[in-house]
Amino acid sequence: MAEEQDPGPVPSAAEIAAAWQRERPGTPTASIEVVTPIWRLAKLFADDRARVLRGAGIDAATLDLLSVVRRSGPPYALSTRQLAHRTLVTAGAISQRVARAEREGLVRRTPGTGRRSVLVELTEEGHALIERSVDAVLGREATLVAGLSPQERTLLIGLLDTLLTDVRRRVSAPPGPTAPGSRTGP
Repeated sequence: MAEEQDPGPVPSAAEIAAAWQRERPGTPTASIEVVTPIWRLAKLFADDRARVLRGAGIDAATLDLLSVVRRSGPPYALSTRQLAHRTLVTAGAISQRVARAEREGLVRRTPGTGRRSVLVELTEEGHALIERSVDAVLGREATLVAGLSPQERTLLIGLLDTLLTDVRRRVSAPPGPTAPGSRTGP
């Protein structure tokens, strides 16, 4: 059996774009040097956050739920509709998250102001967990971006906001005509 060779370094986004141009001249590669680093950073951040959350004893969905309620301010209670809107997940997903957090003693449901309205509020245990967890997560993420100067951070924040706003607009617009033989992924 042949020994497996070292795969070598991961190619840079510029190297990936150049390889596509070499192999398929005319391939639209202008996005690669923007999108590839974003995907790579997203994976690094997600994997690191998952490790931090495991250490804090909380999962990402519960962190999301408790964070939204905690950021709402006293009395730390939101309707399930508000939760779904603020977490960008479906009402069904919120219902499952709330049920699980309620079983774990992190939130409780109380009647809201409307006939069918339900409020979800933090318990003391939920409040304590989110306080510990948010410090662990945000402290770690502050460390991860510490290599940027304040000016670089400000510039990057503005650029990411501009890109995010434009991409949201473009993905919500109906798709335009696609070129024959176009592919969805590199």
